[in-house]
Amino acid sequence: MVGEGRSSKKRKRAMRRGADKSQDIVVSGSSDATKSQRLSGSSSFLDKMRARLSGGHFRMLNEKLYTCTGEEALSYFKEDQVLFDVYHTGYQEQMSHWPELPVNLIIKWLKEHDPSFMVADFGCGDARLAKNVKNKVFSFDLVSKDPSVVACDMSNTPLDSSSVDVAVFCLSLMGINYESYLAEAQRVLKPRGWLLIAEVKSRFDPSNGGADPKKFIKAVCELGFVSALKDFSNKMFILLYFKKKDEKISTEKAIDWPQLKPCLYKRR
Repeated sequence: MVGEGRSSKKRKRAMRRGADKSQDIVVSGSSDATKSQRLSGSSSFLDKMRARLSGGHFRMLNEKLYTCTGEEALSYFKEDQVLFDVYHTGYQEQMSHWPELPVNLIIKWLKEHDPSFMVADFGCGDARLAKNVKNKVFSFDLVSKDPSVVACDMSNTPLDSSSVDVAVFCLSLMGINYESYLAEAQRVLKPRGWLLIAEVKSRFDPSNGGADPKKFIKAVCELGFVSALKDFSNKMFILLYFKKKDEKISTEKAIDWPQLKPCLYKRR
């Protein structure tokens, strides 16, 4: 009986030691989990801060592009080409929220027309247009991050006069001298060539400070084009299609260009 009593006490002490060790393991595991949560929370906070800083830089650069001339914008990005990367990262993030992208509709339009058409893409960004069609595409933007892209002021491209069949402006009429970009497109287009413009819809909403689309279309026509199609069906952007007139236009008449509302993004 005495031996059994001692044996029972030993078993109880062993069980208590096991329980203590188990508690140590639980406490240690809990501590590790807490540390992991803290690290995860810290990482999440830093990611959020980086996103805010990046978003802030994008908004600043976006406002700059809408409120300066093309020549000033070219000079600005020449000084620090990293800013161009910052801008386009923010731009792509904004575009990720759009249910449909206008560049895809322009790509579709080109695929439905003559693949021999020569195309000038004004403000090409990542040159998505050129990468998705069979046409020969001359891609222009303020900075060249791709060998196929020519860095230039869009009012002064290296193209010859009457050398392309299609000129594209996809969300790129950003400078305060945007009319000079369209004049350059008119110069490089062949007679009866196509001018395709996609722009943010709010820029053409007179009830909200935007330009009257009728006045804009009238001004483009006075530049030497005929309005071929107007598509206002998308809630995010409009699409305007023009054809260049055969006859030469008079450069003496002043055109009344409406001021286009800058597309400024609010802080989220």
